[in-house]
Amino acid sequence: MQITKTPLEGLLIIEPKVWKDSRGYFYESYNAKMYADAGIDVTFVQDNQSFSQKGALRGLHAQSTPFEQGKLVRVLQGMVVDIAVDIRKGSPTYGEHFTVELSEENHKQLWVPPGFLHGFLTLEDQTIFTYKVSNYYDKNSEIGVMWNDPDLNIEWTQYMPESTFLLSDKDQGLDNFKDFKSPF
Repeated sequence: MQITKTPLEGLLIIEPKVWKDSRGYFYESYNAKMYADAGIDVTFVQDNQSFSQKGALRGLHAQSTPFEQGKLVRVLQGMVVDIAVDIRKGSPTYGEHFTVELSEENHKQLWVPPGFLHGFLTLEDQTIFTYKVSNYYDKNSEIGVMWNDPDLNIEWTQYMPESTFLLSDKDQGLDNFKDFKSPF
């Protein structure tokens, strides 16, 4: 397993060792000891999975304290561009984002610790996205920021035209970043 630090402290890219042969491939998608040794020493309490068509944009979401969640995200089928935004007050990278492509081909995972907004855009039809979380879902603790907030300057449209994005009503009605009050 290879762990790569990102410019946003605590946000990590994980690339598991994949063994391939004529039958297919094998890899450990999660090993508590290996992850703890890499600094991801959390207890995951829930696994989530989404199925999306190309152009589905989900985010930017998090949960506030005391229900904050760390997320270990990956793609089982298809491909996404995955985004994490630092919302930790006092962080030197507050308001900055990090982008990585996750796919069934590259097997990469992203560790998104508490204190980050998270979202993704599916780049292929029938994309299956899965993630482990470190706290239970609590509807009353949902927080988020508009996916296209100009202050965040996330370049979603470099991947496909905005007219093809599939958005939920919830994601179209989130706060702007300048009005967002971070609980972290």
